[in-house]
Order: sequence, then C-alpha cells, then structure tokens
Amino acid sequence: MAMNTQVTAARRELNVIYEISKTLATSLDVHKTFREALNYLLQALDWRRAFVVLSEPGSAELHGLCAVGLSHEESQRLKFLPGEGIVGRVYATGMPFSVPDLRTEPLFLNRTGGADQSPGACVAMLATPIRADRRTVGVLAVDYLNPQTRSNFGDDLQLLKMVSTLMGQALLLHRSVSAAHDSMQDEVRRMSKALHHSGKTGNKIEHVVGTSAPMLEVFDQVHQVAPARTTVLLRGESGTGKEVIARAIHSLSPRKREAFVSVNCAALTESLLESELFGHEKGSFTGAQGLRKGRFEMAHGGTLFLDEIGDISASFQAKLLRVLQEREFERVGGGTPVKVDVRLILATNRDLERMVKAGEFRADLYYRINVVSIQLPPLRERREDIPAMAKHFLDRFNRENARTTQFSPAAMRVLSSCYWPGNVRELENCVERTATMAHSDVITDLAFPCQGNRCLTQVLHHIEREDAVRPSRLTEIPIQERPMGPAGADAALPAPSDVSPEPVAVVAPTAVADGKPEGESERLVWAMERSGWVQAKAARLLKISPRQMGYALQKHGIEVRKF
Repeated sequence: MAMNTQVTAARRELNVIYEISKTLATSLDVHKTFREALNYLLQALDWRRAFVVLSEPGSAELHGLCAVGLSHEESQRLKFLPGEGIVGRVYATGMPFSVPDLRTEPLFLNRTGGADQSPGACVAMLATPIRADRRTVGVLAVDYLNPQTRSNFGDDLQLLKMVSTLMGQALLLHRSVSAAHDSMQDEVRRMSKALHHSGKTGNKIEHVVGTSAPMLEVFDQVHQVAPARTTVLLRGESGTGKEVIARAIHSLSPRKREAFVSVNCAALTESLLESELFGHEKGSFTGAQGLRKGRFEMAHGGTLFLDEIGDISASFQAKLLRVLQEREFERVGGGTPVKVDVRLILATNRDLERMVKAGEFRADLYYRINVVSIQLPPLRERREDIPAMAKHFLDRFNRENARTTQFSPAAMRVLSSCYWPGNVRELENCVERTATMAHSDVITDLAFPCQGNRCLTQVLHHIEREDAVRPSRLTEIPIQERPMGPAGADAALPAPSDVSPEPVAVVAPTAVADGKPEGESERLVWAMERSGWVQAKAARLLKISPRQMGYALQKHGIEVRKF
C-alpha cells in the first residue's frame, strides 16, 4: 500500500514537472507563462498561494512578477530588499528555505497578510531561489495550510526547486531573446537611419566616397542649397574635392540639363582671365580673328564654377563684382552689354577673412560671393573614409590596368594613420603609385615608401603658400636652452621624472612681427613642419636638445604626425 502511494506521488510530481515545462515553453511572455505555471501548481498540489519576485536592473529591490491567490493590493506589496524577511534571505543566500509553521518564524514579515487569512491555523511556507546564468535573479515562494497532514513536506520543497530551475531557464531564454531583439531593433534603426541619410545625400552624389559625420553634413548642405539659385562658396584645403562638390550641386539643381562650365582663376593672367570669362570681339587685340563667347555666356542657363577665386587681382575683383551685381558684362573690345542667367559656385583654399583685413580682397566682393559657405573637411578629419576611398582608387586602378591588387590590413592601417596634407589628391596619387610598383597582388605596409622614410611627397608638405594649408612664414627664432654638459651633450639635464613642465622648452610668447609665431606652441609646430615632423631635426632648428623637444611636445599636447 505504501509502495503504491509513493508511486502515485512520483507520477503526480512527474506530471507536474511535465505540464509546467510545456507551459513555460508556450510563450516568451514570462508574466503569462509563470502565472499559468503557478495556477497549475496550486491546483495539482492543493497549495494555497504562490508568487514570483524578480530583481530588476538598476533597482535594489525585488519586485513581484506574478502571483496566484493574492489580491491586487496584496500583490502590490510584493517588494523586498535582499536579506529582508524569508524572501530576501533566500535571494541573498541563494539557498532554499522551508518553514513548517509561520507563527513561530521570526523572519516572517506577513507583508501580504497571508497569516491573517487563516487565524490560528498552521501555515507552511516554501521558498527557493530562481537562478539564471549562475546567479540568483528571483525567488519562487508558496504556502499552504496544515502541513502536519502532509507526509511529503521535504518532497514538496524538492519539487519546488525543480520548478524554479525550469523558471530560471525560461527566464534566461526570455532575456537572451529580448537582448537579441533589442540589438536587432537597434541595428534596424541604425541601418534605416543610414539608408535614409544615404538616400538623402550619399547615393545621389556621384564620385564622392564618404560616410563620416563631416561628409554627411556636407551632403546635407549640398542638398539644401542645390535647388536654389543662391551663390555658393566652397572652402577647404587644396585637394578636398571642391570641384566634385560643385558638380554635385549642379547635378542636383533645376539647371542640371544645362551647361556646367569650370574655370581655374589661378591658371590665367588677368588679361587672359577677362577674355576667358567675358569673351572678346573681333579685332579687340592681336590674334582676335573673330567673336568669341566667354565662359559666362557659355554657362547661360546653367552653372559657372570659378575655382581659386582668392587668386584674382584687385582690379579684376572690381570687374567681377559688377558682373555679380548686374548680371551683365561687356566683351573685351565691345561696348554692348550682354545679360546672362548664371548660377555661380566659387571655391577657394585661401583665408579670405585675413585677406579682406589685409586689404588684399575686396570686402564688397567677399559679401557678394560668401552667401552660402560650405566647408569641406580635410582628409585627416574624416579618417574613417580613408579605407573606402583607398579601395575606390585601387579598384579603378585594377579596372584600368587589368590587375587584381588589394590592400593588406597592415597597409590600410598605414594609409589611415597618414596626415595627408595633400588630402584626397595625395591619397589617390599614393594609391596609384604604390599599386603600380607593387611586386605582388597584395600591397603590404612595407610597399609604401614612407615606411622606409622615403615619402615621395613629404618635401611638398611644407611649401609656404598664402592659403589655408600653409604654416606661418617664419624666420629662425631664438630658443631658451638648458645648461648643456661637455661637448654639447645634455648630460646636465635631469631625469624625465625630475623635470617639471614649467621650465621645459621654448621661450614665452613674444610680439608678432612679419608673420612670426607668437607662442611657443606655434613655434614648435612650425619647427616640426619645417623638419618633416622629425623631432631631432626640429630640435636642431630650434637649437634645443631632442629630449627638450620631446618634453615640449608633450607639454603642449602636440601629436607627432606620421607620413
């Protein structure tokens, strides 16, 4: 008879575990499945009440997830701190806890009023931790009346532990799926945003490679200004792609079916530039054998792009100002006004504000051309675009030369770390040169001349020009030296750890004269640029030791550029 009772109890427990496992597997909604599992437990085992509390990220409390046998108000009071009462102790220790009679248990808080529902009756309570990913994440607790009438109190606790294990696995699965879903949603939002941004800008601008934030901002500005007739001034260092952006503005404008005419103002003398832009009449000068239309007339109805606008002479600035104001001009040697409908896009790499202040550029012309200004970032400020651009140039080289050359990861790191004073033009030159001279189809980091201190364009990086790229034009400036040891050695210098930042490096700022730098930071940058960013050479130029040079660069936070 006893054997039959044990077999019956074992079958019942097996059925309970089976049904609960099925219930927990029906949905990822743990609130729903856990509540259904608690309902089944109470019905199958004649228990009175059950609840589940879980820890929540960012909260020190345990909060009720679901409960059966408790009213709504009682469920709202299912809040415990770790270590508080029976539930808090189970959570804090990770060990199950059983109480045959709650009336004699000092840890029992009666927070939900369970003891008040059956005054005088013996109420037992079982609580077991819910574990997921090797840590306790919650507590499963049940209570029932008259445990003395039940001979399987220990078996009930063992069954509850198995149920809590199933709940822990279900909870872990739910959280894993939720995390994966959230990650996927974030990726979908990121890709949608990227596609939206790309649809607005990048994909509609041909021959422009760039997904960095500075370039996306440029693309936005291009799309904003393209539909209007407004004059646009493109600014940026040489080689940043100003003409490509100008063509993009034209192709996105209502004038895209008309002509796009480009003129490099720096390539022509004043007389030739006037004839080139305005045209000339027959016989207006020697060799003028017939009437010739200028670029303004050729661009009628379309767009005229004037590159290097900062290089035109003062007298021609006045002539150009009149054309911009009146939208009419006279051909060289002619007297009849010619009216044109032209959208102007201009570009410069010069500091026009400095030129206006110095009297080298007319202020009225500056205001006329600087209606909408778009600043093109140098390549070193959008390094994340370098790999894609390098691959673009290499793919073009491969197509033109029937090659299958590709960059190794190390080679791409070399390209990404270069300072690129020549910007996109220099990058394109470097890729084509290196691919041409590569001995195999894989370009390694050793294939670049700069890796052997033989950068073929390094000598051009320090040419002094009156534009935004040029370092200040300087003469040698005396530098304060530390006491030197015998034979010019710096043995008298203290160890690096003994050197304070104040006395190191260059003299205090001096007055500005003839473009000379005012502060020691500017002098350091000047010396490094004149020396190809070789510290030892820069130190000799400033007449200080290499160690002093290193201290000074570190003091001013000057990053040593790589080529």
